[in-house]
This record gives sequence, C-alpha cells and structure tokens, in this order.
Amino acid sequence: MPVTGSELVAQALEKHGVDTFFFLMGAPMLGAEKACIDRGMRGIDVRHEQGAAMMAHAYSRVANKSGVCMACSGPGTINLVSGLATALVDCAPVVALGGSSPWSEWGTGSFQEIDQVALARPMVKWAERCYETRRIPEMIDLAFRTAWAGKPGPVYLDFPTDVLLGSVDEAAVVWPKVSGPVRSRPQADATGVEAAIGILAAAEKPVVLSGSGVLWSDAAPELRSWIETSGMPFYTTPQGRGVVPEDHPLCFPNARSTALKEADAILVVGTRVNYVFGHLKPPRFRADARVIRIDVDPGEIASTQRLDVGLVGDAKAVLLQLATAARGRVDAVRYAGWRERLQSINVEKQAAQERDLSTDQMPIHPLRLCKEVRDFMPREAILCVDGQEILNYGRQSIPTHVAGHRLNSGPFGTMGVGMPFGVGAKMAKPGTPVIVLHGDGSFGLNGFELDTAIRHRIPVLVVISLNGGWTGDAERKKPGRDLGYTRYDQMAIALGAHGEYVEQPEDIRPALERAQRAVDSGIPAVVNVVTDYRARAATVRFSQLNA
Repeated sequence: MPVTGSELVAQALEKHGVDTFFFLMGAPMLGAEKACIDRGMRGIDVRHEQGAAMMAHAYSRVANKSGVCMACSGPGTINLVSGLATALVDCAPVVALGGSSPWSEWGTGSFQEIDQVALARPMVKWAERCYETRRIPEMIDLAFRTAWAGKPGPVYLDFPTDVLLGSVDEAAVVWPKVSGPVRSRPQADATGVEAAIGILAAAEKPVVLSGSGVLWSDAAPELRSWIETSGMPFYTTPQGRGVVPEDHPLCFPNARSTALKEADAILVVGTRVNYVFGHLKPPRFRADARVIRIDVDPGEIASTQRLDVGLVGDAKAVLLQLATAARGRVDAVRYAGWRERLQSINVEKQAAQERDLSTDQMPIHPLRLCKEVRDFMPREAILCVDGQEILNYGRQSIPTHVAGHRLNSGPFGTMGVGMPFGVGAKMAKPGTPVIVLHGDGSFGLNGFELDTAIRHRIPVLVVISLNGGWTGDAERKKPGRDLGYTRYDQMAIALGAHGEYVEQPEDIRPALERAQRAVDSGIPAVVNVVTDYRARAATVRFSQLNA
C-alpha cells in the first residue's frame, strides 16, 4: 500500500502525541497540514509565521511538552526564525517543520529556493533536512528526541517538496520505536554534592537563584521542599517565576537587592549566569560570596566566571541529592537572623510600593494599571507580559503563584511575543484564565494574532498600556518614539472581539469585569488603557559598568 510523505508526517506526529499545531498554510506543507487535521489534531492557522513559532513556544512552556509549528517554503519558513531564536535562548523544545523547494531541482533557481537549513541552524539547537520519503518518521522522531536531550531547545526539520509529495510502499517506511521525549535525570557527582553542603552548612546569609530550567525539569516540588527545609530565601528569573508561590513566607521580593548584595552563599538552580543576575559580579553581589551551580548542561557550568562548586545534573535529581545530604547538617535555624532582616526590609518597602500602586494620577500611571490587573486576576491565571515600561512595571508589582504561569519577552528580549504567547498558553491549558498585559508598541508587532484568537474562539483577555509610544519619554526626545494613541479597542470590535477604552483609573476594574464576561462566553477581549507617557520604569542595566 503506497503512502505519501505528507501522510507520513501526520502519522509520525500522531505517534508523538501531538494534539495541536500552529501554522500558516502554503505549499508544499498543505497536504501534511490537512493530513494532521484529518487525524484529529487541532491546527491553529495564524496571520504571520512568527506568531506560529511563538505560540508553539508558549504551548511548550505551559504544557511542558513540545510545541509544533509549520510553515511553507522560502519566506514562510524564514518568518519562523525569529520566533525560534527566542525559543532557543529560552530553552523551549519547539519542533518546527518547514516545506522547501524540490531537492531534485536544487541549484536551478526553483520557486522560493533558499537553504532554509543553513538559515535555521544558528537559531536552533538542531537543524536537518529529510532527503527520503521513507525516512520521514525516523527524522521526526530524531527531532523530538533532540529537542529534549540534555538542555531543551527548538529544532528545525526541512521537507523538500518532492519528499512530501513522493510516495513509498508502507513496508519500506522506517518506523522507529517511539518512547516519548528523552528526559534523562542525571545525578551530580557525589563529591560535588558534599562540597556544596559544606558551603551551605557554613553560610550565614545564603540565597537560592532559580530559573526556567526548574520548569523544564519539572522540579518545582523539589525546589519548594528544599527551600522550606533549608530555610533559604529564594529569587527567580522573570521566566522562572511561580516555582514557589510568591506569597510564600520565604519570599522577600522587595528585599531582592539587599539579599543579592549581602548573600555569602549563592545556590544557582537551572538558570544562566548572565545579565539577568549581573553575572554574579560586584557590586550587585559580594565579591567573596561562594557560588554553587546546578545545571544539566556541562557547557553552562564551564562558562561560569566565578564558581566554587559545579553540579552537572538534572535539577530535580540534584535537588533530591542535596536534600538527602543536608539532613542534620544544613539547619534552617542558622539562617533565622538573615530571614528576619530581609522580612523587615520587605515589609517596609511593601507599604511604600502599595502607595505607589494606588495612585490616582492622570494620565493613569502604569503601576496603577498593574495593581488593577493584579487584584483582578485569579491566583492560578497565566500572565503573559510584553513591552518595555509595562514589562518592567509588571515585573515589580504582579506576583505569580503557579509554576509555568508567567511568560514574557525572555532573556532574548523579543518584543511582540505577548499576543501569540497568550494564544499558545490558552491552547495548552484551555481551562485556565490567560491574561496578556501588553505595551502598545509591542502589541503592534503581532497584534493581528487577535484575529487568530477570534476565529478559533480562543478566549484570552488582552490589556494594553497605551502610552502612545515604544518607551516612557517625559521630554519626548527619543527618535521614533511616538506612535499615537491608537484605538486598539475599536480594532478589536471590528474584528469581532470585545473592546474597552479606559482613561480614568477608577474605570479600569469595571472595564476588566465587562471584558471577563465576554471572555467567559468564549470571545477574546481587549481593554485599551491610556497611561502616562512620562512614566519610566527603573531597570537593571544590561551590562555592569565595572564588569
């Protein structure tokens, strides 16, 4: 019985448990996309391929499984690349499939001919081309396994037209044994674990710094257990928030700068040591602080500029090793004074922060908008934040309580992720509320994916901070800063969504409530809030002056 390459793509994806994929239709992938839909997978067709990659990225983060995206040849696949680069820096195991010009015509100037594998390779963990129809399942299996092997990351697999449209006898097809993603749990060297416990047992002011590697390792329970047993204060990267609820007694968010500056021992779990944590350098950190690092990637450990103990292994497995070795040796009572100091600072600053959040100034301050969103959103909601000022204000003021329920532009700083991330997150967890908090500049990049949400009845709530430009600019001196106060709410209504326009701070909550009623009925909603263009959020510089 003959079978086409397109049918083999669908069969292979089905064997890997794919139930959703994101795509923009076009040859030569049309047959494969239709075959996937015919097999019961839900295909979400987007308005720009970048959005497809970003939706797959968010889907993978929230569902903790591979997200799948597809694109046609040439410009279509090229449009995936910026989204895949974002996934690479964020370590998201996206599987991207791209159609390409016929391999049999390579070098003749065929339609949309370009080396898509070469273009994708710097932007992904692995990129390859399938040259034979019979090997399609084998190559798709390799793509999924590679996406999860060691440190997760996106992969790209190229399908020439003649490979997809070709047919082979089913008996000739190479069908690998599909056992699911390779999520190995390597343990750290026992000598290193002993050395780490020695440092922590002698410390007086330790902290834990964690990142999204904890999410990919599904190690949130182990991290929480370690924190509660050891009594160590913790801080996360923006992408790693929620692994421990941020109203936890050992969470002191308003004392972050003090904690990092005074800590004498730093346990880094599942995150890069990059600009997000100031490369662990003074003055943000003590010059004599001892550093312990857990990471599944030996290359990450090797690249650490200051390190006392490097533990190469899976976060879940190594945290369990530490917990066992720490019994009777790492005493939470020892750090009581340290916790009391941080708690005192946290409470003192929290009162001042709440006053700032409650301002009634006009135009609306972004912090007031953040407060209204914070007080409105359910505890378990997924929050996607995208922009410049609103991203930074939201980071300061809106907590996250569930692992994997906070998404943002990530360490690559990609703007335009908000709307696609919201759609991908909602597809991963349809029963969980999803709120997208957008800057107006970033909304303009992929905002038309609102149409995607409307057409597929994916009910997300989008809140836009409308400050009329890309950044806060009190003196309006920045070139290209002004965008004007666009009525995105009217655009939403024209597309078929619910729209609200807000200029008064007291009107934010009622507008959110009306929008939520629309969302509850299955209709996406946009709340467009005019905010102060002069407001400029303070941020940590990308590079330290004394680095």
